[in-house]
Order: sequence, then C-alpha cells, then structure tokens
Amino acid sequence: MRNFNAKIETWDYKLVSFMQRTAVPFARFAIFLVYFYFGAIKVFAENGAANPLVVALLNKTLHGVPPGGFLICFGVFEMIIGLLFIVPKMERLGLFFLAIHMITTIMPLILLPQFTWASFGVPTIEGQYIIKNILIIALAIVVFASLTPLKEERTNV
Repeated sequence: MRNFNAKIETWDYKLVSFMQRTAVPFARFAIFLVYFYFGAIKVFAENGAANPLVVALLNKTLHGVPPGGFLICFGVFEMIIGLLFIVPKMERLGLFFLAIHMITTIMPLILLPQFTWASFGVPTIEGQYIIKNILIIALAIVVFASLTPLKEERTNV
C-alpha cells in the first residue's frame, strides 16, 4: 500500500507542477481565443448568433447608432481585448477593456429580460451565454494575479 501511495503522490506532484507552469499561459490563450474568435464573427459574419442581442441592447441604450458599424467596432474591440492578453506587458490594458466589456455584456440580463430569461431564475441560451462569463472573469483574475505589481517592477529596474 505504501508503494501505491508513493506512486499517487509522485503523479500528483507531477500533475500539480505541470498545472502550475501552464495555468497562466493557458488562461491567457483561452481569453485570447474566445475574445478574438467571437469578435471576428461580429466583424466578418453577418449572421452571428449574438448579433440580435447586441443590436437590441444598442437600440435600448444608444439610440440612433447604426447597428452595422457598431457591430464591426464592437467586434474589433473584442479582438483587441483578446490580443492584449497574449501580448507581454499589455495585460493590464486588456483587463481594463475586459472589465468595460463585461459591464456591457451583463446589461442584457437586466435591460433585455425577454432575451435572457425564460422564466424566473431560468436563463435562455443567451442568458446562459452571458452568465458563463464568470469563467472569463475568473481567468482574467488568474492572469492579473500572476503579474508583478507596478511598484515592485519600478524598484527592480
């Protein structure tokens, strides 16, 4: 039994060590992939699944802004967020933009309940899509927690 426990502990150590080395790079890549891909859909595909929700929110909040141009700008903004998470030293700006994006992304849960809630406490597919953004926020926190505070960066130069 001791030999079995030793093997489990060895594998556990190797797995935890591997996860510690890859967690932040994978989190950065995941944020990049999701933001860049979904942004590109808004820019290049006319029938993106999120487009009706984005246009409805636009009409509710920024009257008179043309949806076509806005979707392209919003998609480019998302693509930039993704890129900022994989460019070294740009994560802080990426996190700032991500926070702004998350505020706008959460708004339909309140402003457009007909799109986001099937009934009380039961989200539609669009609502689920929005609620799952808590995972993106968690990944962004992991990335941000891995950064050296600016004050320490200045003293180490």
